[in-house]
Amino acid sequence: MIEARHLRVLRAVATTGSFSAAGRELGCTQPAVSQQMKALETSVGTPLLIRTGREMRLTQAGEALVRHAAGILAGLTAAEEEVAAIAGLRAGRVRLVSFPSGSSTLVPTALAALREAHPGTRVSLEEAEPPASVGLLREGDCDVALAFRYEGAAGAEEWDDLVVRPLLSDRLVALVPERHRLAGAESVAIGELTEEPWIAGCPRCRGQLVEVCAAAGFTPRIDFATDDYPAVVGLVGAGLGVAVLPQLAVESVRPRGVRTVRLEPAVRREIVALTLPDLAQVPAVAATLVQLGRAARR
Repeated sequence: MIEARHLRVLRAVATTGSFSAAGRELGCTQPAVSQQMKALETSVGTPLLIRTGREMRLTQAGEALVRHAAGILAGLTAAEEEVAAIAGLRAGRVRLVSFPSGSSTLVPTALAALREAHPGTRVSLEEAEPPASVGLLREGDCDVALAFRYEGAAGAEEWDDLVVRPLLSDRLVALVPERHRLAGAESVAIGELTEEPWIAGCPRCRGQLVEVCAAAGFTPRIDFATDDYPAVVGLVGAGLGVAVLPQLAVESVRPRGVRTVRLEPAVRREIVALTLPDLAQVPAVAATLVQLGRAARR
């Protein structure tokens, strides 16, 4: 194993022509230079210097090693500077995965603040719903996953192996057309919507809707299903049915022609930022988690 400190000593000896001069250049004693040169020769298994009286010259192996030393040491210096920049948040990259309503509400605020505080940190964004987003994190395809899970939902994922940063509790609200009989209500029990046609959202939200309705004693008649929240709002606004969406999803679109009504009893989903324990120690990842937390509190 060739050590960088030994290469620096070899280069100094080759440049100055003696152990004592190399010691002065490196700020150490002549015996220390001699010891490090012996250690280097032991490592490579061949003599690197030929000593004749007071003169000293490189062997063929020594010349080859000095020739490579410049590039090796330059590369190490560049690596040290890059790591120091990343550690100091002057550089770095974070791969963020988020579900759509998080991408349009929490993420822009968080990333704008991150860029202002640490302009050298680059963030890429990809959209995926949990559990796919959590799978990407575990497989090493992202650094931070913005995810959610419904309170009390059957088969809720286990995140014990991850660092979980709670962000907010997102309450579900009912969406009805603005001329609907319940449009002016302050709150509505989901059982009051038993006979209504439904517009369902993403598969995960669709499953939660069926569970909530089942708890109220009915099966919703789902006429339309779409992953696109603006489409859900548009279908409700056109009078084609009712829907239940997280408040965060409603905030991400302009709900024209609809009214939002508080759902009772309350149904909430927990919004979290997830990362791996080792990644949580990376400065750029830690800074991203901080800004996501601040965005959620606004």
